[in-house]
Amino acid sequence: MSVKILIPTPLRAYTENQAAVEAEGETVSAVLDDLIRRHDRLSRHLLDESGAVRSFVNVYLNQEDVRHLGNGATAVRPGDILTIVPSVAGGGGAPWPS
Repeated sequence: MSVKILIPTPLRAYTENQAAVEAEGETVSAVLDDLIRRHDRLSRHLLDESGAVRSFVNVYLNQEDVRHLGNGATAVRPGDILTIVPSVAGGGGAPWPS
């Protein structure tokens, strides 16, 4: 079954500048595997050396964090939307005003 995956701007260079792509699978892991088969340059940005989703990459299924659903084993249905959100960190600027 086909699932729509929303690609964040920093990773679109690896999906021919597409903001959304389709991938097939019955679970979140299967869909991500298919996404990487179709766009192999995404692998190093999404997966660690063991093949697990990197800790700083958040994946949402219909706006719910898959870590709270069942991680990669979470079932997907036609019409579902996966959103990939890499964490943003950094900065050494001034602290928030009180």
